[in-house]
Amino acid sequence: MADRMPMSRKGYEKLKAELQHLEDVEMPAITEKVANARAEGDLKENAEYHGSRETQGMIQAKINLLKSKLSKAHIIDPSSVDTSVIGFFATITVRDVDMDEEEVYSLVGSGEEDFMNNKILVDSPMAQKLIGKKVGDVVEIPAPKGTYELEVLKIEYKFDEDE
Repeated sequence: MADRMPMSRKGYEKLKAELQHLEDVEMPAITEKVANARAEGDLKENAEYHGSRETQGMIQAKINLLKSKLSKAHIIDPSSVDTSVIGFFATITVRDVDMDEEEVYSLVGSGEEDFMNNKILVDSPMAQKLIGKKVGDVVEIPAPKGTYELEVLKIEYKFDEDE
């Protein structure tokens, strides 16, 4: 999966729009700022110039990352997903066996991840351990301080019409 990045049509379009904004709006604006700062003269002690160049480098790095993700994009068709097991687009309810706490996670593609709302990448280590599991299965998840077990309680698929 390293050379293919699974994502929904919605995630692909979101990344594409972000790339277009960076290339058409952000980069020209920062390039103009660099040119203006350069025109002020001595570059050795020109903090605005150095700050603008640093920002330009960060924007270019983000552009390169987005281009890489888009070039590896593998758009998943929701109709091809086996809804009897955990897979891409699934929203799952799991129980931490040791702590007896329930969590709900949604497996999403690049561009849709939102860790604060438990939307995790389908190619993340945790998701990879859960893919293919059914309700009732207990999965051992590796973590920095050992492992923990999750019991699959519920699997749901809510496909958006625009996916």
